[in-house]
Amino acid sequence: MERRIDGHTRLLGLIGSPVGHSGSPAMYNYSFEKCGINYAYLAFDIPKERVKAAIDAMHTLNMRGANVTMPDKTEVVQYMDALSPAARIVGAVNTIVNEDGKLTGHITDGEGFVRNLKEHGVDIAGKKIVVIGAGGAATAIQVQCALDGAREIAIFNIKDDFFTRAQETAKKIEHEKPACVVTVNDLEDGAKLAAEIASADILANATLSGMAPHTDTTAITDTSVFRKDLVVADAVYNPKETRMMREAKDAGVETIIGGTGMLLWQGAAAFTLYTGEEMPADEVDALFFK
Repeated sequence: MERRIDGHTRLLGLIGSPVGHSGSPAMYNYSFEKCGINYAYLAFDIPKERVKAAIDAMHTLNMRGANVTMPDKTEVVQYMDALSPAARIVGAVNTIVNEDGKLTGHITDGEGFVRNLKEHGVDIAGKKIVVIGAGGAATAIQVQCALDGAREIAIFNIKDDFFTRAQETAKKIEHEKPACVVTVNDLEDGAKLAAEIASADILANATLSGMAPHTDTTAITDTSVFRKDLVVADAVYNPKETRMMREAKDAGVETIIGGTGMLLWQGAAAFTLYTGEEMPADEVDALFFK
């Protein structure tokens, strides 16, 4: 990689804490080199209290942009000059693009989810989706599905602080996309959950249920809700096949989509924002996600 770095190389990075485990530098630097783009990508451990200094450094160094991970996703919002529609509604940013000193914040998690569906032949437009969860990933999924034309979104979460957040998200979506019907429901109401899934096209788990090391957990305890034509998607990417996915397969569900694709395509969406080009996704998938 050093041979392609010169006096014209633009810097990008990942900010958050911790970041030492991140595969983003390898993925993006491989893609830049493969596409012949004169960018370089590094990871910077930036705790929440150092976000302002990091944004100042982006301006000073004329960085092309940065990805943002926890705990900085909401903190960076106040330092953006503009926000994408999704980032504005979600209230969080995972991708910053610097255009001549103007910083625009984007959130690509939901884009990654929708693109992952599309890669499996599923279009969100006109569909009803049940989303379990109300955290950061779930909110991004809900907002992007609405922006991309979902007709109805039924959100389920336990009655905690995130439940209130989901109610606020529902109001924002309805204001932005009044044609999309959004409801917020108690996850402990099994009868309501079953009824909403029965009329849904897509069921998505956007909680940590099933994620390693808790692989024996699942967001769906009543497997009778699964049916052949229901699309079942999981945002969890470790393991690649969660308990929910496995039980959906056993119940005869034909289209089951794991979370690794969401991870790949949210990164690819950021790559396009930085470069205007498509990430070599097939090769990146084979090298970093298989």
